[in-house]
Amino acid sequence: MLLSDWLTVIVVGWFVIIVPGPNMLIVFRNSLIHSRQAGIWTALGLAIGNLVHITYCLIGIGVLISQSIMLFNMVKLAGAGYLIYLGIKSLKAQPRTIDVDRDAPPDLSAFAALRTGFLTDLLNPKATLFFLALFTQLIRPETTISARIGYGLTIVALEFVILAGLACVIGQASIRRQFNLASHWVERATGVVLIGLGLRVAFSRGFR
Repeated sequence: MLLSDWLTVIVVGWFVIIVPGPNMLIVFRNSLIHSRQAGIWTALGLAIGNLVHITYCLIGIGVLISQSIMLFNMVKLAGAGYLIYLGIKSLKAQPRTIDVDRDAPPDLSAFAALRTGFLTDLLNPKATLFFLALFTQLIRPETTISARIGYGLTIVALEFVILAGLACVIGQASIRRQFNLASHWVERATGVVLIGLGLRVAFSRGFR
């Protein structure tokens, strides 16, 4: 693994992860509305989703998706539909009192948070195109298998660390307590953004 290529993966990955999008938004929502633990589990689900994207990109399946209009559109619409579903669900949020001193709110289990993060990332076709664009610039015929795996695991670890860190900050009891009374408005606003992102994904063309 070349040091320069590895640093490129870190720098590019960092900027892509911190740009506000569905992944960051869903971690923010689950951390604030539910708990810090829910946000961390969501971040882990997102990282696992990334691992799936990276795996099939590295073995070449991603090329098929990027070149098949029908398959790409199927994945894109599935991802858009899931974001819109989450948004509509958030729009239905009702006023409630969040017990910020509890570590595991009963309304979102670890598995549910993990699943939400995983599906949010897995059903995002732009993730496939991003990894294809990145890896085609770094991977050459002489690049070893271990180096390719290293690049992929670096992205996965970087996303989990950044988003889990966000969950730890947003999920603090002091921050969540400030949003306690207005939590349903925050969730509804998040729902509007999620629906907007879903529509953007549905009507997007290719990789931007």
